[in-house]
Amino acid sequence: MNAHIKAEGKDNVIYTVHYRYTASEENGGKKYSNSIVGSQDFEYKTGKSFVPYEDSESFETVVVGWLENALDMVAIKADLDAGIKQQITPVNEDLYFSWQDK
Repeated sequence: MNAHIKAEGKDNVIYTVHYRYTASEENGGKKYSNSIVGSQDFEYKTGKSFVPYEDSESFETVVVGWLENALDMVAIKADLDAGIKQQITPVNEDLYFSWQDK
């Protein structure tokens, strides 16, 4: 997370949360996984509810809630699942000439 040291009269005001969502599936004895990484910006305005930063699991739950409210979680889950499905049943491959370094 990135935070302003002081902003709008508050300390440690988070303005960007970096995230990674990962999905996995076992198929035919092999484990497949896919990840999506990104960042989400947030803005605090004086008078809005403010949750002070705390290095705790409860604060982590708050931040995950912020992300899940701000992001299209249905689309993210669909993208993760589609990436795994392509790994299980590929439709494309990389081809090389024998003289190329792979």
